[in-house]
Amino acid sequence: MKVMIAMSGGVDSSVAAALLVEQGHDVVGVTMRLWGGESDTGCCSVSDVDDARRVAQQLGIDHLVFNFSDDFNEHVVDPYVAAHAAGITPNPCIECNRHVKFARLSERAALLGFDAVATGHHARVTSVSSRLELERGFDRAKDQSYVVHMIDSAELERTMFPVGDMNKSDVRAHAARLGLRTATKPDSQDVCFITSTGGRTTFLGKRVPFRPASVVDSAGAVVGSVPAVEMVTLGQRRGIGLPGGGPKRFVVDIDVEAAVVTVGDESDLLVDTQAVREMTWVHGPSSIDAHESVLVQCSAHGTPLPATVAASPESGGITVEWLSPQRRIAPGQSVVLYDPSDRFVLGGGIAR
Repeated sequence: MKVMIAMSGGVDSSVAAALLVEQGHDVVGVTMRLWGGESDTGCCSVSDVDDARRVAQQLGIDHLVFNFSDDFNEHVVDPYVAAHAAGITPNPCIECNRHVKFARLSERAALLGFDAVATGHHARVTSVSSRLELERGFDRAKDQSYVVHMIDSAELERTMFPVGDMNKSDVRAHAARLGLRTATKPDSQDVCFITSTGGRTTFLGKRVPFRPASVVDSAGAVVGSVPAVEMVTLGQRRGIGLPGGGPKRFVVDIDVEAAVVTVGDESDLLVDTQAVREMTWVHGPSSIDAHESVLVQCSAHGTPLPATVAASPESGGITVEWLSPQRRIAPGQSVVLYDPSDRFVLGGGIAR
């Protein structure tokens, strides 16, 4: 099979490429140039591209570089900035997977005659009753099914996750046995276009006119202030301009237009339901029935929580109905549904 492997310069994609070669596939490595600005924390630096190229040389496969920076800016960076300006907390890495690392790369692979696209994500494509399912990675501590939840059944036919059946320690051991330069390279943890030195504040401060906001309690009394309402997130407890020593207070509402942040007790964040928009499904919305029991994960390594779901025809999304009250999810964050066995992704969307 002719396979295009996305190589980020990390150990997972390096070993994924090596496994494909060992399995006898015709493999070509591809590194995507996404962010053209300053980067020191993610997968877009010059050294990462060089690491991917050198690993491809070690494996004896061709290595290509695709410039998808325009797509990255359009679908990831610009929406990230716009979301913060609107008081929404975006998830840029998921949008990068959605629009670039899978959709755009798969499109290019098809044009070039490849049979499949592979990545180093810790997830699995599993055949169950003659149907392909998107399954959690074998190593639950490194499972990345949450961040690739948008892959549907048609895309699964052309998607491979070679390290999905491995523990991370085994991935590194395999890289070491092959003498790959990425064997001990640390995992990327941060958004590639946000530097460790400047952080979100510096990045957004160059692109959004920050506005100070009043911090008020549930009765409307002013109890503090923040220098930028655009930097505040629902549920935030630190950095909201309150004096120390008092009871814990959390952000329970953000009114960007009025430049007012409301704080309250943690109990004020608890809700019985959560609206989710822009749903995508592995097998379509008909794959689950109204009020069917599911498990819901609200962050990359969050604890799956039991719930039922109901369709929301007016929004094209769903309403998650928690079995017991849970904290509201910050608007803009991804909400991913798993089957009751907590193995297979059903679909996912964005918290409203």
